[in-house]
Amino acid sequence: MKLQNRLTNYLLCAAVLLACSCNNENKPTGTASTNAADTSSNAVQVAAIIPYEILNEYEHDPAAFTEGLEYKDGVLYESTGQYSISDIRKVDLKTGKVLAAEKMERRYFGEGMTLLNGKLYQLTYREGKGFVYDPATLKKEQTFTFNAPEGWGMTNNGACLIFDDGGNVLHYLDPATFKEVKQLTVTDEHGPVNEINELEMIHGFIYANQWQTDNILKIDTATGRVVGRADLSTLRQRTGIAPISGNPHGPDVLNGIAYDAATNRIFITGKNWPKLFEIKLDN
Repeated sequence: MKLQNRLTNYLLCAAVLLACSCNNENKPTGTASTNAADTSSNAVQVAAIIPYEILNEYEHDPAAFTEGLEYKDGVLYESTGQYSISDIRKVDLKTGKVLAAEKMERRYFGEGMTLLNGKLYQLTYREGKGFVYDPATLKKEQTFTFNAPEGWGMTNNGACLIFDDGGNVLHYLDPATFKEVKQLTVTDEHGPVNEINELEMIHGFIYANQWQTDNILKIDTATGRVVGRADLSTLRQRTGIAPISGNPHGPDVLNGIAYDAATNRIFITGKNWPKLFEIKLDN
């Protein structure tokens, strides 16, 4: 009986790992996993430059220290940071008005957030805890722990939660047990890519803010390679935000990516930015 139980557990773990590795990470038919100029086996794959177009701009709460951003069924969800004032909220896209909010306990610093299977998941910064909410009511339903020194950005691939801790590793969690089932190391043509921040899964690739830059990185989920890079510094200029100060505590950084899969729209904002933008990248 013990042998049978061990075999059953092994098969369940294998099934979760396979799902986390594959679900929703399939590239579109006919699309290469990299747009690098030279993809020969011996060449260093240089990340492609991704152009972008601004399609719309909307009002955004300048008091929101944005750490996580999601869009689903006409509602914008946002996780905000800073001790004593962190919350999770629902926002009207067109007006920027906060429709509902659930304030976190003062000891928590809100971080990345994602929607998976009808649940809203949120990380904390250095507390090692995460929360599960009902997206309709923002009522907290569950608390979980994760094994990383910090929580930063968060997304999912339809089967697993995926988060980063400010380094160059993406952690895959089973949403039923919150156990880590996989890691993916992020690199580019120069080596490890650190300070990966807010995350969003789009067409099987992870798009990520990189802290203290105006860049969005396009990460191949099969290899961890950065295959594209978009410089969104003109959004900062258009918003009236000064150039990056280099102050690690400054609220001026680009942070927040949301994707509307139903209409293929991407929304971008920053910490304490008064504007939120709808843009077109290579989507």
